[in-house]
Amino acid sequence: MPIYMDRHDTKGLTAREVADAHQKDLEIQDKHGCKAITYWVDEARDTVFCLIEAKQKQAVKNMHREAHGDVPNKVIEVDPDTVNAFLGRVEDLPMPAKPVDSISEVPVVDSAFRTIMFTDMEGSTSITTSLGDEKAMELLHAHNAIIRDAIKTHGGSEVKHTGDGFMISFGSTSRAVECAISIQRGFASYNKNDPITTIHVRIGLSAGEPVTEGQDLFGSTVQLAARICDHAEPDQILVTRVIQNLSIGKKLPFSDMSEKTLRGFDEPVWLCKVGWQVT
Repeated sequence: MPIYMDRHDTKGLTAREVADAHQKDLEIQDKHGCKAITYWVDEARDTVFCLIEAKQKQAVKNMHREAHGDVPNKVIEVDPDTVNAFLGRVEDLPMPAKPVDSISEVPVVDSAFRTIMFTDMEGSTSITTSLGDEKAMELLHAHNAIIRDAIKTHGGSEVKHTGDGFMISFGSTSRAVECAISIQRGFASYNKNDPITTIHVRIGLSAGEPVTEGQDLFGSTVQLAARICDHAEPDQILVTRVIQNLSIGKKLPFSDMSEKTLRGFDEPVWLCKVGWQVT
């Protein structure tokens, strides 16, 4: 059966109350031909996202309506592998070993808000032409290793390898920025040791929730991160104002905020540079 993710604007519900609502879904799911797989709750943003197996969208709405009356604002069909890549799980978080009286005593506290990063290697096509396939492949392996090492160190999740770049998801905004800095410094070190065949990448970051008005998981957030990456110069990191605001207090090197018009977006977007050079 298809897998759906829905969005609830909860308006003040606590994680404990959401856990109780999830339990009520589980109690009647068979009646509606559904399987309530898991959920994510964000008390700060008043949002809940549920992952449910069902024959159709309406069954998801009917189950929620009967169970607790909180009908989702939006339901989209998703691929479980993609959910896992972005959000890190497609099942409920493990329950504690200690017995509890009610599931509401151990509510899931796991936000679905994610920071999305795109990287892109400058001139990958011309590199193959000038160096030949074998040397270009060696360069690509070095490129991949530097980025994957940074992803692992900073707790990111590789969503997609694009051939000459990556799409990466982070649960922590500050760690995403730190990863971007680590990536650029990694390439700077590599280029210092091999100044003949240097590697230069551009990086763009945005942040958002999985289900908005579109039909794709993290659709607008992914599109924005990709456009920001396209707009960046080689060796540059650009992020949205949201990224900067969420990183207040982390002492990250933001600078030079400006408004930019990006392809596919009606309104200008405020972008900020992230310094990474070691002084």
